[in-house]
Amino acid sequence: MKLLKSLLRGAGLFLVLAVFLAAWIALPWPLLLGLAALFALWMLLTRSGRQAASVTRVGVSTLAQRLGASSVVVVGIAGVVGVLVALLAMAEGYRQTISNSGNEETAIVLRGGSSAELMSVLSRDAITTIERAPEIARDADARPLASPELLVAANLPRKGGKDDGSVTLRGVGPMAWTVRPNVKLVDGRRFAPGRRELVVGQGAQRQFAGLETGKTLRLGSETWTVVGVFESGDSMDSEMWADAEIVASTYRRGSSRASVVARLTSPKAFDAFKATLAADPRLQVEASTTRDYFSKQSEGVTKVLRIIGIVVGSIMAIGAIFGALNTMFATVASRAREIATLRAIGFRGMPVVVAVMLETMLLAALGGLLGGALAWLVFNGYTASTLAGGVAQLSFEFKVTGGLLWEGLKWALAIGFIGGLFPALRAASLPVTDALRAA
Repeated sequence: MKLLKSLLRGAGLFLVLAVFLAAWIALPWPLLLGLAALFALWMLLTRSGRQAASVTRVGVSTLAQRLGASSVVVVGIAGVVGVLVALLAMAEGYRQTISNSGNEETAIVLRGGSSAELMSVLSRDAITTIERAPEIARDADARPLASPELLVAANLPRKGGKDDGSVTLRGVGPMAWTVRPNVKLVDGRRFAPGRRELVVGQGAQRQFAGLETGKTLRLGSETWTVVGVFESGDSMDSEMWADAEIVASTYRRGSSRASVVARLTSPKAFDAFKATLAADPRLQVEASTTRDYFSKQSEGVTKVLRIIGIVVGSIMAIGAIFGALNTMFATVASRAREIATLRAIGFRGMPVVVAVMLETMLLAALGGLLGGALAWLVFNGYTASTLAGGVAQLSFEFKVTGGLLWEGLKWALAIGFIGGLFPALRAASLPVTDALRAA
């Protein structure tokens, strides 16, 4: 019978933990705040709740006397949250940098079956046909606002390193500046058509040596001159731009291009534009808005970075849970006489459980806030680089958002809940006579 009761108790605890964690992950923050408000009302309006509040006040008032043990919980959980938020901030920064490269007003056309620009090849005839689509906007001279572009991967020496890195060299024409009005020169001038001149993004300039205005460098078998620097606030910041005809001749690409980026007459014109291209039997192409295209480009790496963050955070969380368990079991043992006295004068088991849980979750919340603050101070805006599409380096900034800080705090409270549950049950089930006799 005792074995059966023990098994049922264990199954019940497992069910409580599973329900709590599932609800904690799935429920939106307004509903969680609503549940917290109901819990506060329970503590204010019910006898058990008031008893729990009284026991909690006593426990919190003695935290200063247990500063060393309490610090173990706070610092451990702060480490978990700090690392988790930092890794997720890397994924968020990468995602935002790529996703911000597009919008609903511009479309990108690739060869059918191509998942990225570097894998696409469009012939001159196909480009001419695409530019004639009526859904593409025109300028004052009736020229289509379409930019045929060519991408190649060039190797350059990294700053502060001996190895070379890969940077995207984008061959463009004058219309590229029109279809991407967010690209602004911050130094020098634009490249001149027909010359081996480069304008480089600020991100590329931060990563690679020799990209200052006026410097010369070797690309392919030719010497190029850097004549300007631009900023765009998106993935273009990690690229170099040059005249498409010169890039094509240097890298022997002929008259072909990788993609056509076009500004549409309106965001609502995309479906008609896509239908126009699909209806032309001469074309075997795929079109998407630049927002959709770049969002898909970021999905894989973002998912991998998030998985890494969650796995690392989970491993560290296990250690933090054991630290909390050890600390709170020691706390319950040191307060055995106090808890037994409360039980003897009429305090029920539930208020004792709630009090120990609240004390643990208070320490967890402090750890979560500390870890989130450290992650924001150290990593928000920190510049890093990674591989974009497996080919060229991409410069981006860590983004510690409010959503990530909330996610870190949720992890902290979940650790506190698990770490405090078993010591709380131990405190509630502590035999009163044994505890008073031992004391």
